[in-house]
Amino acid sequence: MAIQKPSHTFTKIHLKALRTNIFQILFALSFTVFINTFCFSQDIPKPIIEVQPEKVQDSIQKDSTQIDLNSIGEAIIPEKIQDSALQDSIRPKEFLTDIVKYSATDYTSFNQREQKLYLYNNAHITYEDMDITAGIIVIDYNKNEVYAGRIKDSLGIYSQNPVFKQGVDVIEPDSIRFNFDTEKALIFNSRTEQSGGFIDAELTKKMNDSVYFIRNAKFTTSKDREDPEYYFLLRKAKVVPDEKVATGLTNLFIYDVPTPIGLPFAYFPLTKKQTSGVIMPTFGEENQRGYFLQNGGYYFAISDYFDLAVLGDYYTNGSYGLRMESAYAQRYKFRGNVGFRFESIINSEKGFPDYSKSTIYNIRWSHSQDGKASPNSRFSASVNLGSSKYYKNSANQINTNNFLNNTLSSSVSYSKTFQGEPQVNLSATATHSQNTNTEQINMTLPTLQGSVARIFPFAPKVGTKKGIIQNVNFQYNLRAENRIQTTDSLFFKKEMFDEAKAGVQHSIPLTTNFKLFKYFSMSASTNFEEVWTFKTINKYYDSVNEEIIEETINGFDSYRTYNFSTSLGTTIYGMFNFEKEGQDKKIKAIRHVMRPSISYNINPAFDNYYDTFEVIDANGTTIREEEYTRFEDAIFGAPGNRFSSSMGISVSNNLEAKVKDKDSTATEPKKIILLNNLNFSTAYNFAADSLKWSPVRLSGGTQFFDKKMSVNFGATLDPYALDNNNSRINTFNINNGGSLFRLTSANLTMNYSISSKEFSGGKENERSKEESLQSGGRDDDMFGRSEDFSDPRFYEDEEEKEEDKSEFYNYKIPWSLRLAYTINYSNQRRESSISSNSLMFSGDIELSPRWSVNASSGYDFKNNGFTYTSLGFERDLLSWRMSFNWVPFSSRSSWYFFIGIKSGILSDIKYDQRRRPDVQL
Repeated sequence: MAIQKPSHTFTKIHLKALRTNIFQILFALSFTVFINTFCFSQDIPKPIIEVQPEKVQDSIQKDSTQIDLNSIGEAIIPEKIQDSALQDSIRPKEFLTDIVKYSATDYTSFNQREQKLYLYNNAHITYEDMDITAGIIVIDYNKNEVYAGRIKDSLGIYSQNPVFKQGVDVIEPDSIRFNFDTEKALIFNSRTEQSGGFIDAELTKKMNDSVYFIRNAKFTTSKDREDPEYYFLLRKAKVVPDEKVATGLTNLFIYDVPTPIGLPFAYFPLTKKQTSGVIMPTFGEENQRGYFLQNGGYYFAISDYFDLAVLGDYYTNGSYGLRMESAYAQRYKFRGNVGFRFESIINSEKGFPDYSKSTIYNIRWSHSQDGKASPNSRFSASVNLGSSKYYKNSANQINTNNFLNNTLSSSVSYSKTFQGEPQVNLSATATHSQNTNTEQINMTLPTLQGSVARIFPFAPKVGTKKGIIQNVNFQYNLRAENRIQTTDSLFFKKEMFDEAKAGVQHSIPLTTNFKLFKYFSMSASTNFEEVWTFKTINKYYDSVNEEIIEETINGFDSYRTYNFSTSLGTTIYGMFNFEKEGQDKKIKAIRHVMRPSISYNINPAFDNYYDTFEVIDANGTTIREEEYTRFEDAIFGAPGNRFSSSMGISVSNNLEAKVKDKDSTATEPKKIILLNNLNFSTAYNFAADSLKWSPVRLSGGTQFFDKKMSVNFGATLDPYALDNNNSRINTFNINNGGSLFRLTSANLTMNYSISSKEFSGGKENERSKEESLQSGGRDDDMFGRSEDFSDPRFYEDEEEKEEDKSEFYNYKIPWSLRLAYTINYSNQRRESSISSNSLMFSGDIELSPRWSVNASSGYDFKNNGFTYTSLGFERDLLSWRMSFNWVPFSSRSSWYFFIGIKSGILSDIKYDQRRRPDVQL
């Protein structure tokens, strides 16, 4: 119905002196006027209802929103009960700039004398961007204010707390008082959420949409609002929603117990957007470098697409560090991050024997492109390069996986596909490989590759290709490479490029395949290759100095080679059925798949590219002739000068079994793998004058325990015997009094992972795994977990896992265990020794819902000692996290303790302490 202000019904009569003698008529008319003056139209009296908001704390004055309907007295006669589904609008005075919509379940009542509108039970009012729901709402048209409060039921329990919404701000107080003109409000016992933080204030004064003043407020990130495990008591504070909280004296309370941890003033950021700001450093002390400030700096929120964090370290002995990290992303196109780390490390003091000074750095870049961004082109990058000793000596992180990893690698590539017939593919790649032990660096800057898709010149225009002629195809491949080999000390210096090798390789393979005798597949191919090089060599003998001189000749040169190969193969299936009529055996059948193949290869001798020089003694007599090719140092190798005609033989096997399923409801047998692969391979060289047979290479693998354990093995079997000097001779071992084959090497690796059904691997930090993988380490915690002191994302809150509600923490204790075993045997020259034999293991166990313990270690059976060992525990303190990691022995002996708030907005509130590993000179 249309809302309008209920009005009194008056009968206005202008009294004039009437000439009548009937006094009774005049008296009756006057009485009627008197009655109408104090009556409302269409009103039904209702019993008076008492509404009293709950008292605020004694320190706060009585809530001004408390409405005592008794004080209105007999003047309040409620309206007729209205349908709560109906909403009215009213514009009683000019101060309202928009339509006021309101509704209530029980009644709406307007007091004409006080100019107040009362809404009772599930009251709701909307005005402009303001929305209020409460148990009772009172609108005062004289003061242009609205009051909202709770109502009390027959048991004396308050319910229907007000909910005040304005824009994106939501406040849930006990009561509220709001002015339409000034848009200011007084809010009592308010509860609000700001950017992941919760503020519960006794008294809040809303000045406008962007400023609130609060008194005696609790600020916390605890999800338990009724009994937070911690909070900061803000005695007086200013709140700017989605921006900041600035407060005076504040201190930390843990379960309502005050702590001495406090500040005379504090600042809490609340912004939901990226905002530039200062990053507070970490304080500490180290034995080698003294007191330090670590990871202090500034964060630049440059745009919505990328940012930059600049961090620095300083130690009182003069050491310092610099770190720059930037992340960037554009939705549906790409994302990545780039970082640069530099540290100048000084150990001890000048004049002491253990004094040392060094600089280390590390550059990392990761870039990935969305597959839908550009279907015909792709750019990716994974860079991890720098000082070989960075992960060993860095004072600002403990990255165990990368410390134990001996190789750093990088790759940056761009590829482009040109659709058409035929299709053309182009790519450019820069790679880097670095051995951190030898400090040897191999790089390609860059590698250019191009290829033209296969062309079938004799294929039919329609239908499938059949026969040897129709399957003839060729393609063109191009590879241009600039290869650099250098060391740490010469990295990116002029000397690094002096020994660079460059070359171009062209290849045109011509192939065909066809069926032979219905069951055999045969293929034949020939390959023409041309190599361009820009550096060759010339060798000669210097009789004066009695040495061989090698000269480098700069200039274009090339050579061409070709070869021929063919192969014949088939697939043989075998089924061994164990089922018999009337019997229900566990093993139903075993299926064997065997793929034998034989190949033949011819490689001509290109001795036309070879030259000779004479080695002459002092008397001018030729001692010998040396053969060489000017392409010895070519980037793609030299052409062969030995004719090769060889045959290769290989057999691969696969064994599967069908067994009775333990599930009685299953209708089909269950398939299990007995041998995933079992391969044999060897070769016979027709052109060799001796030792024509190559050793037989055996490899295989299988899985057990529902694919939880994987086993891989390999061996090398040599058919030839050894002489007394342990050298191979052209005599079969069986003819020399031995067995058919001589085992020269063998290896076995096993990996086993098991966990409780309710346990999915522990609370593994995905950020820790990402850090390990990006730096070239493992994707598990077999060598311990990575820690990065400068990256707070390692300690951010993770999604709470679902827990089974139970009165007891019963026998279903979550746990996980990972095992890795490896053994290598060597017997090349009758040494018959175990070259390596070690067992590695790691595991987690959750002793209680919030206590977890982890460990990783191993044992070297060859050297009889434990391998790198790491122990740790973690305690989930609801809104806080506490962890401890300890390396008890080895040169990396250290420990690290951390306790801090999970939430990112309070990540600076933490305490961490660590003992660095001993310095290795």
